[in-house]
Amino acid sequence: MIAAANRMAEPPIEQLLDSAVRHHQAGRLAEAERFYRQIITRQSRHDRALHLLGVIAVQTGHLDAGVELIQRAIAVDPTVAVYHLDLGNALSKKGQLDQAIAALQQAVRIAPAAALSYNNLGIALGVRGRLDEAVTAYRQAVRLKPDYAEAHNNLGNALREKGQLDEAIAACRQALVIKPDYAEAYCNLGNALREQRRLDEAIAAYRQALLIRPDFAEILNNLGNALREKGKLQESIVAYRRAIRLKSDFALAHYHLALALLLRGDFEEGWPEYEWRFKNDGQQQTIPFTQPRWDGKEMGGQTILLWGEQGLGDVIQFVRYAPLVARRGGRVIIRCRPELLRLLQSSPDLGQILPLGADLPPFDVQCPLLSLPLAFGADLESIPASVPYLSPEPAMVDAWRQKLGAGERRLKVGLVWAGNARFRDDRTRSLTLDQLAPLGAVRGVRFYSFQKSPAAEEAKNPPPNLELIDLGSELNDFADTAAAMSLMDLIITTDTSAAHLAGALATPVWLMLQFMPDFRWLLDREDSPWYPTMRLFRQQSIGDWADVIDRVTKALLARR
Repeated sequence: MIAAANRMAEPPIEQLLDSAVRHHQAGRLAEAERFYRQIITRQSRHDRALHLLGVIAVQTGHLDAGVELIQRAIAVDPTVAVYHLDLGNALSKKGQLDQAIAALQQAVRIAPAAALSYNNLGIALGVRGRLDEAVTAYRQAVRLKPDYAEAHNNLGNALREKGQLDEAIAACRQALVIKPDYAEAYCNLGNALREQRRLDEAIAAYRQALLIRPDFAEILNNLGNALREKGKLQESIVAYRRAIRLKSDFALAHYHLALALLLRGDFEEGWPEYEWRFKNDGQQQTIPFTQPRWDGKEMGGQTILLWGEQGLGDVIQFVRYAPLVARRGGRVIIRCRPELLRLLQSSPDLGQILPLGADLPPFDVQCPLLSLPLAFGADLESIPASVPYLSPEPAMVDAWRQKLGAGERRLKVGLVWAGNARFRDDRTRSLTLDQLAPLGAVRGVRFYSFQKSPAAEEAKNPPPNLELIDLGSELNDFADTAAAMSLMDLIITTDTSAAHLAGALATPVWLMLQFMPDFRWLLDREDSPWYPTMRLFRQQSIGDWADVIDRVTKALLARR
């Protein structure tokens, strides 16, 4: 009788559920969880309680438990769209994107009029890199709910990543029409405007975002980037420092601060900040080795692995430190991409050279090549700038001399006008061959194309007045390029690996630079402390290559 009376005193499950939901909606998660668990104790297959208990688990960071509970709810009733939606959201947070996408696709199949499910599906697809599908999902979300500011903003961000900048700007502006105090939409608008080189408008958008969210570190970082590209270097440094004060472990802001500091020649603070590139959420290279990082001390015969974590030009520039490492008692091994293998092997002072993918012998310590300036405490006066520090193979030079014509009396000028198009900021540094047509007015010069990559196709149809011999198809790796380049009187190039190679070979090289260049070229100087045979031709205003090419043409005329 007593047990029966206790059962009669228990509140109905629906009453418990109502209480749980009220607590949940008010943010009293512990109380809500207690009621949900009471329900499940009495009715283990109560799908709503399982689902909402799973949602609380996700809200409190217990993702595995949340996924398991929501999956139990789906097993009871697989026809409820929100269960699949919340499962997809939880799987996204776990980084299980393929499973998340499948769950969210099921949510939209069950409830095809639910804009939220399409929006969240777009987010997962975008993170997975399936941008076309993400855009389709966001467009469906805004068709279903035209006043859905978040979906318009997400659409703008995805369109920007696809390079559809006009449409991205329009989508972000629509989000702001709907929600004028939407800081994230102002930020994404600024990002798209910045990529269009509309820097004043981008800066204004970022500043508007900061009026709404002054504690938004990510916007301060983006503002710093736009200010730096505008040439307002000190203001950009202030923005990065503000971002770091708000979020001390903000790796991307530290990294961008490093670029600004190094650009102005502040090596003492810049090189330590540059180490944040390894903490940047996978956007920069990670360290693939467990051996300790070399800190510049004497090694007493230890073996050290030096490895290139960035581009080909970076390896060429910083491999100059390898002989200095050896002088500190290290047996040097260098790991490099195959394109550089023969070139580096032809320079005996560098140590043992191995390609990526080869088995590495045992080594005691390691150091990324671009961390060597920090290890050596480099400043502008101590840069090891003795050239040449790379040398082509003599037999290859002889072979190229025969190809180029040993009796050629005209000035031999090698041309490179474009970098790797996959590099995000390539649009600011690369030219077309047609833009170099004014060089053809200089008589007594024979031009040679050293261009690789898809832009090499332009050499097959050069401007009518530019006499150009295309060498690109005969340059199999950097050893070939170095041999041919060593026979040039001059190399004229944009900011590509060719500039570094010419400088390392001590071949005269004229480097055409965008308005705000990479950090290594510093500011307001025509020479480079890294390469004594280099002359810099800088844009005087953003995007103005015509003036650069005019000055290069006049300098070439004067040289003749």
